[in-house]
Amino acid sequence: MNRRNSGVEHFDRLCEACFGLLHGNEQLTVNLAAEDQQYHRFNHSKVRQSTAVAQRRCHFRFQSSGRRVTYSVDLTGDVTLDIATARSLIERGREEVRVLPEDPFVTPMENHGRSDEHHAGHLPEPEELLKQVSLQAGASDLAGLYAGGSQLRASRNSEGLRHVFSTESFFLDYSLFTRNTQGENKAVKALYSGRQWDDTHFADSLQQSRARLDMLQQESHSLSPGNYRVFFSPAAVQSLLSLFSWGAVSYGAWKKGDSALKRLVEGELQLSPLFSLAENFNLGLTPRFNSLGEVAPEKLAVIEQGIVRQLLINSRTAREYGITGNGAESGEGLRSPEIASGDLEEADVLSALGTGLYVSNLHYLNWSDLLNARITGMTRYACFWVENGEIVAPIRDLRFDESLYRVFGSELEAITRTSQIMMNTDTYIQRSLGGSKVPGLMVRDFRFTL
Repeated sequence: MNRRNSGVEHFDRLCEACFGLLHGNEQLTVNLAAEDQQYHRFNHSKVRQSTAVAQRRCHFRFQSSGRRVTYSVDLTGDVTLDIATARSLIERGREEVRVLPEDPFVTPMENHGRSDEHHAGHLPEPEELLKQVSLQAGASDLAGLYAGGSQLRASRNSEGLRHVFSTESFFLDYSLFTRNTQGENKAVKALYSGRQWDDTHFADSLQQSRARLDMLQQESHSLSPGNYRVFFSPAAVQSLLSLFSWGAVSYGAWKKGDSALKRLVEGELQLSPLFSLAENFNLGLTPRFNSLGEVAPEKLAVIEQGIVRQLLINSRTAREYGITGNGAESGEGLRSPEIASGDLEEADVLSALGTGLYVSNLHYLNWSDLLNARITGMTRYACFWVENGEIVAPIRDLRFDESLYRVFGSELEAITRTSQIMMNTDTYIQRSLGGSKVPGLMVRDFRFTL
């Protein structure tokens, strides 16, 4: 029996035991988050840390009489011991709900069906991976993190719901470093990820990074604050897109006046007809079911041709406002977003840009004026000044302050035909699922302030 099947069997036995302990007015949801991962950290193209992690964490949601409590515990793998721990949590839950005030928006648990989804991968053995990184990096100064292996998510409740999702995938999030003629530290950042490791594709990724690294060795070009024509790479677009999950497309945030896209939702403004955004679970990056086991549509149009079609609605928000939910998670953020591609060919990006900035990466993003969807942040890594369709020099980092209504609206000129899947690289507590599929964007006028 493989680890996936044994993990699911252990989870099922635990759940059945737990459900048998419940009294008539009690409900229980149990969620499993498990991983078997290889982690390798590189510095100066050498392995600095190498470890294997196998962990199983269960989350319990106990409800009774309109009240709920939640607990989390790491499983030992010994089913008798884990059932005993779960029994003690249920008993503790009974005591705690007696003293809690009733919550009018607690969602009763329901049977949202059954599903079992698996995305198989082909990952390198640790020895082969380390050999390839060493071979391909050569004398380059590479720093980064590799994470690869299987991930499992499962959800069951006492009403009969049962969903299982598993995937085998990897990412190598790395940077190459150099010094330019002025002695400044410079770097190129890249992400190689997927389900099928390919030595040739990895070598190509490194070669593209090295080509940009060579350009960074030139003297940096200083630009004055002002408005510039800009091309944003998919990695930079992904950073911009992440802000949509900070309440921008949340129904609950909109109703409370906390959505950055309030004026868009209410029809006062609209974005470019070139811009469409969907929640697309067909990408297979994360399960369709949320922590309550509710299942989202395979594809949900959030914004179509610049107009809001559907905000994200979780069951608590639905109960509070008397509407129908669409399987959103508790924070009503995007879990598997996709920006629709356009017709700008990758090979034509520099010539279409003409004179302006090629922005590879962004960081330190935050809202500067929430109600007008204004964001602030900085350029990072390999960003270049371009003249007449030719890269002239790397730039010194710039800070910007700009509105999403302009970036994805009035100033959006073109979108690339090709898109890139950007896997989530968070590894805090455990390796995260999710990611996004994003193209590059051409923006005719973008405001830099410092």
